[in-house]
Amino acid sequence: MQKNRIDIITLGCSKNLVDSEKLIRQFKEIGYEVYHDSDNVKGEVVIINTCGFIGDAKEESINMILNFCQAKKARKIKRLYVMGCLSQRYASELIEEIPEVDGFFGKFDWENIVKEVGGEYNQSLANSRVLTTPSHYAYLKIGEGCNRTCAYCAIPIITGKYKSRPIEDLVEEAQGLAAMGVKELQLIAQDLTYYGLDIYKSYQLPKLVEELSKVEGIEWIRLHYAYPAHFPYELLPVMAQNSKVCKYLDIALQHISDNMLTRMHRNVTKQQTYQLIERIRKEVPGIHLRTTLMVGFPGETEEDFAELMEFVKYARFERMGAFTYSEEEGTYSAENYTDDITEEVKQNRLDTLMALQAEISAEINAQKEGEELRVIIDREEEDYYIGRTQFDSPEVDPEVLISKENPLQTGEFYTVKITSSSNYELFGSVK
Repeated sequence: MQKNRIDIITLGCSKNLVDSEKLIRQFKEIGYEVYHDSDNVKGEVVIINTCGFIGDAKEESINMILNFCQAKKARKIKRLYVMGCLSQRYASELIEEIPEVDGFFGKFDWENIVKEVGGEYNQSLANSRVLTTPSHYAYLKIGEGCNRTCAYCAIPIITGKYKSRPIEDLVEEAQGLAAMGVKELQLIAQDLTYYGLDIYKSYQLPKLVEELSKVEGIEWIRLHYAYPAHFPYELLPVMAQNSKVCKYLDIALQHISDNMLTRMHRNVTKQQTYQLIERIRKEVPGIHLRTTLMVGFPGETEEDFAELMEFVKYARFERMGAFTYSEEEGTYSAENYTDDITEEVKQNRLDTLMALQAEISAEINAQKEGEELRVIIDREEEDYYIGRTQFDSPEVDPEVLISKENPLQTGEFYTVKITSSSNYELFGSVK
């Protein structure tokens, strides 16, 4: 056990990762050595940043807490603290059930957690962080919370109403990241497209993107988690004309049948969704769309699922993920619908949908063979350099595997000729 060392374990999404990175900066300021997601935890203090979004994530968080309770009992660590979404929502239950934990803190209770380990929160460092990602890319969280009322989602219950961060704060943070060597910004929020409405009284994502693109050193800006209802179409010319903005948009659609969209409280129709996809593709030629779809929502019929399959065949999403419905306590669907579809049917629908997407992805990748693409190198492995195009986000999207004829540098851009492909990977070489 090392004195003056803190180990931070981050579970869940990239938004949590940003919170951990900002905390690491605060702890370093007060003299701690800090390690993140270490395979060999040696600190006298461990902080677990939890996720509470869906059942599996909650279970993972609880198991991680219990594992470190055992480590504390065995005197391998001295103090254990829990923060994040799980403790934001279930603090009183957790205090009662797991008394071995020295303190539970909410998702936004940073001042008290810094004070608990013996320091004072430094407000002047609020926009500073220590990166845990490779040094050439970083996540930039532009807002917190959510004002949408999707029937299945617990996020608004956990994080509250949408709170946009001022443009000047985000530009300042981006400048700091660029000074650290960051070339690619991954813009994230529970809902990017709502950005600005709360503090500027109008949608300001297009202006924010333009301002961030002026930051020297930033070469790629990628947009995650747009929402289909009330989409700010002013964003599309920015994406089409600004060379720093990746031709990539992550927009979770969840379903297509009007029956499901209505029951899910998505505030958008089937026709509007088709029109949205058509307009995005028309106004931003070459854009790659990532979406997430849900199967097995209460009341989903075979007809609803057939509509979803037809939609995926039509839209030919370049990137797509899907998951089965999981009932979350406190949500509208948990309190008003019966989870009436068996796990077997849910899984069969998921498998069928993803098999279709695998075919589409393979066809889209095959069309890239022979092309020359700009690629950033994320890492080196034994047989290949691993990189990404502007159409690929880290960890969730396909990668480019580059042969090792020439030495390449991590974090640098290269022109790669694509020589072959598979369902979810491209293979190439540097000219």
